[in-house]
Amino acid sequence: MTVPLLPLIGIAVAGLAAGAAEAIAVVRIERDLRLPHLDPRVRGLRIAHVSDLHLGSPGVNSRAAWRALELVQEAAPDLIAITGDQLSHPRGAEELLNLLGRFDAPLGTFAILGNHDLGYVRDPFSRAGEVPDYAAAGVTLLRDSAVDIEHNGARITISGIEPRREERPHALAPFGAPLLAPWPTTDADLHVVLSHYPDLFDEMPSGTHDLVLSGHLHGGQVCVPWPNGRIRLSQLNQHYSEGVYHREAATMHISRGVGTTFVPVRYFARPEITILTLV
Repeated sequence: MTVPLLPLIGIAVAGLAAGAAEAIAVVRIERDLRLPHLDPRVRGLRIAHVSDLHLGSPGVNSRAAWRALELVQEAAPDLIAITGDQLSHPRGAEELLNLLGRFDAPLGTFAILGNHDLGYVRDPFSRAGEVPDYAAAGVTLLRDSAVDIEHNGARITISGIEPRREERPHALAPFGAPLLAPWPTTDADLHVVLSHYPDLFDEMPSGTHDLVLSGHLHGGQVCVPWPNGRIRLSQLNQHYSEGVYHREAATMHISRGVGTTFVPVRYFARPEITILTLV
């Protein structure tokens, strides 16, 4: 029995087209984050969480990134946080700086690097290069460093954790290794920690009141619908995936990100930018 070839080719082409279409269909999600012990002066603060642009790689990531910018501009947040993997290849560096220069928020735009930015990957299409001059685009790049800003008389510390090869959460459990740099601490009224790897949430000292923003996982990127949810093909062993998590008095938000890796498609993992309102 022979299987007709043309219908199979048609199905494959239609599937790729659908996956590519989803990969550029960036959505803006509005989400209230309920933080315990939140200082009244920072209630209502709106943070745009952007992650995983992956510029420079083949595919539709450039279109998705510029659409993400439009959505952030429309939302007019107080602060913008970009949580790593801005680049998958050095050829995207010029476009990245052009894009970043258009992000605008009263309290500033803050970014960290991701594993693709530093070359800690198995993606054959990804290559790390020299880190672009983020400051030239008006963006504060945090590399195991922190800055303080003021809002309504409250002091906000924004810390950035540098990803390291040993902390890659691709390995089987336990995901990653102990944090090589100490978890950043502060006595500020609000502490926002940018960590590309969500698994470092487990490294937080007990009793802190931090807000952690992460990316990296793309919501699975390629998912299969299942009766009780989705099978995330790239995250079969992941403890965290996307959305909001709580641990004692701390809260973490994981973005599905904007771009793609390995294959330029998404299935049931639509790209997003998220506007987080602290309540």
